Amino acid sequence: MNAVISFMHGRGLKHSVAIALVWGLGLASASTVAQARSLTMALTSEPSSLDPLFSRTQNNMQIAENMFERLIEQDDNLQIRPGLAVSWRAVDPLTWEFQLRPNVRFSDGSPMTADDVAYSLRRARSVPNSPAPFSGAVANIQRMDVVDPLTLRIVTKTPSPAFVEQVGLVYIVSQHATVGHASDDYRLPAIAVGTGPYRLVRWIPGDRLELARNDYYWGKQPVFDVCTIRFMSNDAARLSALLSGSVSLIDNVPPVTIDRLRHERNVTLFSGPSARVIYLALDSSRDASPFVTAANGSTIARNPLRDVRVRKAISKMIDRDAITQHLLNGAGLPAAQIVPPGMGGYDPQLQPEQYDPVGARRLLAAAGYPQGFGLTIHSSNDRFASDGDLGQALGQMLARGGIAVNDVVTQPYNVYAGAAARRSYSAFVFSFGNTTSDSAIGLTNVLESYSREAGTGAFNRTRYSNPTLDRLLREAAATFDPARRNQLLQQAARAGFGDYGIVPLYFPVDYWAARNGVIFRPNKAERTSLLFIETQP
Repeated sequence: MNAVISFMHGRGLKHSVAIALVWGLGLASASTVAQARSLTMALTSEPSSLDPLFSRTQNNMQIAENMFERLIEQDDNLQIRPGLAVSWRAVDPLTWEFQLRPNVRFSDGSPMTADDVAYSLRRARSVPNSPAPFSGAVANIQRMDVVDPLTLRIVTKTPSPAFVEQVGLVYIVSQHATVGHASDDYRLPAIAVGTGPYRLVRWIPGDRLELARNDYYWGKQPVFDVCTIRFMSNDAARLSALLSGSVSLIDNVPPVTIDRLRHERNVTLFSGPSARVIYLALDSSRDASPFVTAANGSTIARNPLRDVRVRKAISKMIDRDAITQHLLNGAGLPAAQIVPPGMGGYDPQLQPEQYDPVGARRLLAAAGYPQGFGLTIHSSNDRFASDGDLGQALGQMLARGGIAVNDVVTQPYNVYAGAAARRSYSAFVFSFGNTTSDSAIGLTNVLESYSREAGTGAFNRTRYSNPTLDRLLREAAATFDPARRNQLLQQAARAGFGDYGIVPLYFPVDYWAARNGVIFRPNKAERTSLLFIETQP
């Protein structure tokens, strides 16, 4: 615990002081929502692209869903309901038929048809340079048949009970507006054409995104006529903007400010549990890893992270209670698997690793590293609350456990995610936001063996491979009995987490803050989009 205390009184204290200076700014008298039904909010992370099929990361999806829609929608608890598809049915074990919503138009006024849906699903198979592709969602598609403008039949390679949730993740784009265009072209309003409630006006990378109401939207009239989304990775800057009234809502409220914000009369806090798991990924597949050295910094003969005893030792070095209670001010739940309690596939037998630095040193010695080895830890610094500070805390914990931590490097997420996808790191903090009702999507994308052809392991950035886990996931994917499917998912979780394929850390409790008069609906997907924002009547 002392390591964490010293951390909080070191770099963490400096960070807290910077935030504390915000309170001296006071609260301006700016109105919460302008007369023209406008809203300005500040988000921590900027999207890497406005192409809705470029990346399944949260920073991209929470922007995309303002402008683009999917075959299905999800409520605040990730349960599915009709979206662009009003109904669907299994014609036989390999054939699904989707009936599309009539009279839906894109933001340029053109009609949305089954041809656009088929085009989007084909495009999702391979978007160049995607750091987190949608390929896994469409990997099981064998053939698509456009029956008529509002009917699409999809034939799968294998029986897939969860197929609707899988293809339901894919955003639908306009074929006529986007065919032949690369992801970079989606910065242009004429290319970023969707059926969502808002349309693109302008994107100034590094600064802001401007949206306006889509006059052709088929659903309920959007709450706002115009919206400006400012990108502020600095916690103090976001708080300052909120308290001065220059923005009406912020995400990723720093845990150290929660108690104070509760007493601000012009600010309302909103919070909710997350289905996102924060984890430490370890490069266990390569004999040589770029940021692993001998304890003295020299070249090491073999990558120690390949040994399960070493991975288990690292897990034992991490004090999850100290992280959630002190670093996060209680805004987290220690994790042992990829989904929290209450979701399908959660296994009560898997409990968070107990903090045990002595046991960790024993495991290192048994694995042949009595003096430890050298390691650099990488983390984002603007992806989720305190992610940069988490990297620093992990560095201190691993150093106390017997590993020579050569450095802790934190970077903006839009740079960091791409480098992680290119396997540039050895030990790095990442997260996975569960977007369906059970653990299948998380296990398939994060821990199943990587296969571009099969669409598995899309987020398996360490190329971890476990044949037992792979077999159980394949069996679960073809099982129509929900009870049996959950049982197989639990067994797969035991196989992967018992082998420390990744090291789970915690599930966040998310906080948003808004000026009075603005209402935000927390959601398990953690997305901060206009779909979850309302105003008081």
